[in-house]
Amino acid sequence: MKRVFVAINLPEEIKNKIEKEEKEIKNLFPEELRETMFKWVKKENLHITLLFIGYIDEKALPQLNLIVKKITESFKPFSLKFEKITYGPPKIIPPRLIWLELEKKPELLELAQKLKEEVEKAGILNRYEKREFSPHITLVRIRTWQWKRIEPEERPEINEEINLSFKVNSIEVMESKLKRGGSEYTILELCPLKT
Repeated sequence: MKRVFVAINLPEEIKNKIEKEEKEIKNLFPEELRETMFKWVKKENLHITLLFIGYIDEKALPQLNLIVKKITESFKPFSLKFEKITYGPPKIIPPRLIWLELEKKPELLELAQKLKEEVEKAGILNRYEKREFSPHITLVRIRTWQWKRIEPEERPEINEEINLSFKVNSIEVMESKLKRGGSEYTILELCPLKT
């Protein structure tokens, strides 16, 4: 069994810029809580999840790869723009994440929807996501019990606008291995968009 998801990986230069923004956010919080309150996503793991599938039998992988490749062949490369760094998901208190929101580009939303429909139709989708797809990159997972230790009036407001964009040329079928030091991701299949 493999723990699988479909994602857009980020160019190295974009990951470096995001890492700089993360350092500034870190400084907004009390020094004694910075390391214990957050679980930072490693720079090499920054990505946009289009569809989390869950554990699947390795025998189903070729079928999944074929579905994803077929979908990507009907999409041309497109640009994505980041909008802001904020707490996420919206309206959830205490927040569970600090994330980077992306513009809701029609191509991106359509791609995510098509993936969900086709993978579901094939009977491969193990974890049905009821929530609407919300394009974001998780930067930090917040340890709720630590968050509650900060006085409400001292909790920093996070709503940083960010001016970054990049071109999406492919999407990847990824494996996620849960390790003690954090998740480890491997590309199982690279699926280029139509050129």
